[in-house]
Amino acid sequence: MLKPYLSYMKFEFRIDKYKNARGTHSRLLNLYCRVCKNKIAIYQKDGPGNLRRLYLDRIFYPKNLTNLESKPWHKMLTLKCSKCKEDIGTPYIYKKERRKAFKVYQDAIIKKIRKLND
Repeated sequence: MLKPYLSYMKFEFRIDKYKNARGTHSRLLNLYCRVCKNKIAIYQKDGPGNLRRLYLDRIFYPKNLTNLESKPWHKMLTLKCSKCKEDIGTPYIYKKERRKAFKVYQDAIIKKIRKLND
């Protein structure tokens, strides 16, 4: 369910070396739990391909998932749906880029493209 204040939030794409390495194709995604259809996050996906991991610095919503980059990854809990408690992903460090992320379980989420300020 979309929170009323969420429709007024303004988002801007994060532009850094990771976005530039993947090309110019970025989009915001609304991520939903496959089991109960609850909104899990708003996420910036850079580049083509499937969504296999959620980089912590690309999560815009909810507040409890933003700014997790500073937290040690081994102290982070498994990503779960806040409504039905279904497991969504596991925290880990993506070795290629040395970035903290959640490894998303196959078919755990539904993604829908969102307009930047929708």
